[in-house]
Amino acid sequence: MPESVTVADLVKVNRLDVYSGEDHLDRQITTSDISRPGLELTGYFNYYPAKRIQLLGITETSFAKGMTHEKILDVMRKMCQPETPAFVISTQLDPPEELKQSAEEAGIPILGTKLTTSRVLSNMTNYLEGKLAERQSVHGVLVDIYGVGVMITGDSGVGKSETALELVKRGHRLIADDRVEVYQQDEQTLVGAAPAILSHLLEIRGIGIIDVMNLFGAGAVRSETDIDLIVHLQAWKDDNHFDRLGNNSESQKFFDVVVPKITIPVRTGRNLAIIVEAAAMNFRARSMGYDATKVFDDNLNRLIKQNSQNN
Repeated sequence: MPESVTVADLVKVNRLDVYSGEDHLDRQITTSDISRPGLELTGYFNYYPAKRIQLLGITETSFAKGMTHEKILDVMRKMCQPETPAFVISTQLDPPEELKQSAEEAGIPILGTKLTTSRVLSNMTNYLEGKLAERQSVHGVLVDIYGVGVMITGDSGVGKSETALELVKRGHRLIADDRVEVYQQDEQTLVGAAPAILSHLLEIRGIGIIDVMNLFGAGAVRSETDIDLIVHLQAWKDDNHFDRLGNNSESQKFFDVVVPKITIPVRTGRNLAIIVEAAAMNFRARSMGYDATKVFDDNLNRLIKQNSQNN
């Protein structure tokens, strides 16, 4: 389920000033879309998106100055609907007096910022899209390894949390243990975070719950990260086939984003943390254009060709 967002949350994260309506910052924001009410200022309200934050910049405020007091007051009152969360004024502009009056009557906050309209629009949209996106809870562990977001999955007891603990000791950062809240940020980006109740916590069988930030410092944790790679830990069985050359094309889809996936066999004596770390580094190298499997294939083909010429 998406998280709930209030106007107070928006003010805090985007560092907005509160011009009026301090007592109404608990109003709920239900959509990440933001409206710039240009047509509404002309009196056209057939398709007024009242549930959106209303953003006024230089264009809107300049147009309002050319309207009569009665006309702009009528327009502003129509814009102040019960479901309208807030008005935001960009570029440190003064809100029209008619907007102040109408917003006060309706109990709607007026917010301001020194940022330009385009910048504050982008900042608020990015924040709201992340907070209001549909979420999926996944059983696994999420770790940042050299800037690569690796989600470790597998059956209970296979060693996911123990692997994460050793990765943290090796200098990497924990995002979530046991449950990962996954949401789609855009068409190509999947983001994972920890549920609030599990933030910074890691469960180790035989020890119990440990606080990673308390034991290893603030640099050992992150609040969220992109999910770039899935590493699935699977108990070793002699009859199972595991990829040995890196030619596999496994993947897993969340929402509209496809994430590459590799399966690592688990058996006594294998250092899973080092293997997962190497998988992350290999993924990063491939992302930068270097493919060790292709190098091996090229070397093999070159050797075959050389032997054929010698014969």
